[in-house]
Amino acid sequence: MAVEPGPVTRNIHLNTRAIPLISPGSSPVKVTALGGGHGLYGSLSALRHVTPDVTAIVTVADDGGSSGRLRDEMGILPPGDLRMALSALCDDSDWGRTWRDVMQHRFAPPEGYTGEFPLDYHAMGNLLIASLWQLLDDPVAGLDWVGALLNARGRVLPMALDPLVIYGTVLRERGNAIERVRVSGQVNLSKEKRVHDIGLEPANARPCPQALEAIENADWVVLGPGSWRTSVLPHLLLDAQREALSTTQARKCVVMNLLLDDKETTGLSAADHVELLHRHAPDMGIDAIIADMQGMGEHEELQRAADALGARLVWAPVRSSREPNVHDPLKLAAAYSEVFRGE
Repeated sequence: MAVEPGPVTRNIHLNTRAIPLISPGSSPVKVTALGGGHGLYGSLSALRHVTPDVTAIVTVADDGGSSGRLRDEMGILPPGDLRMALSALCDDSDWGRTWRDVMQHRFAPPEGYTGEFPLDYHAMGNLLIASLWQLLDDPVAGLDWVGALLNARGRVLPMALDPLVIYGTVLRERGNAIERVRVSGQVNLSKEKRVHDIGLEPANARPCPQALEAIENADWVVLGPGSWRTSVLPHLLLDAQREALSTTQARKCVVMNLLLDDKETTGLSAADHVELLHRHAPDMGIDAIIADMQGMGEHEELQRAADALGARLVWAPVRSSREPNVHDPLKLAAAYSEVFRGE
C-alpha cells in the first residue's frame, strides 16, 4: 500500500494474531524509545515484538522510593526507571521471565519481624545495577552487563550521566491572591496540578554520548506514553538531547496516554499534550501520533493539532481489555508495526 502524501488519519482495526510483527528476512527497523517509568515499560514491552534493534533512553530525575534512597546515599543515578526498562526487554523465555521477576522483586521484612530492615522496599534490580556501577565506575557499561545477563532484546541508556532534578512552577491560592511557587523533585511535582515552566538541574548536566548516538542513528524515535511533564517532557529539556532530536534524520512517533486527566496534566486536552512537546522543541518535528479513540476527548481537535505539525494521526485500539488504563503490548506492537511500515 502506498503512503498517502501529507497528514492523514488512519483507523487501525487490529487483529494481533493476524499481523506479522517482525518480518523474516527484512532489515529490522532501528527504534530509539524515550521516556521513563511505567509508560516506557509499556512502550518497550510492545517494541520488543516489532524489532530486535531497540534502544531505550531513560530519564534520570526520579527521587522517590528505592531509587531516591540509593541516589541520596550513594550519589548515583536513580536506577529504578532503568531497571524497569531492562525488565521490559527481557527475553520471552524461562530465563528472561525469571530474571525479569528477579529484577522487579522488592524486599520486605518477614511477617512478624519488628527490627530495623534496611532492605525494606529496595528492588533487587536496583541493587544489582548499583553494584555494577560501583564495580565498573561506568553507568553505561553497568547497564550493558545487566542487559547481557537478562538476554535483553535491546539496550538501555540513561538520558544523562548526572542525576537530574526536575522543577516547575505551580500556582497556589494564598488568601485572595495567587502566588507562583517553585516546586522541585519528581515526586513532589507528580502531586501538583497545572505545573508550568518545567526545567532541569544542574544546567551543565552531561548528556550520555551513546544516547545521542542512538537518536542520530535511529530510523524512528518514539516519545511517550508516560507522565507527560516528568517522564516525557524532560527529554526535550536537556539541550544536547533536544538538539539531537531536532537534527536527526529519524522520524518521530508520539504515543498518547490512554487518559488525559492525570494530576500532572489536569485541564490539558490531547491536542495540548502534543502542542506542549512542540513548544519545547519546535524544530524537532513529529511524523506520527498513535492514539486510542477512547478517552481522547475531541477527536477533531487532536486531528487539527496533528495537521498543524504535518503529522499522521493513527487511531488504534491499544487499550488492554483486562487493565483499561494500560497499553496492551501486542496491540501497541501492531500499531507500531503499521506506523513503521508506513501503511
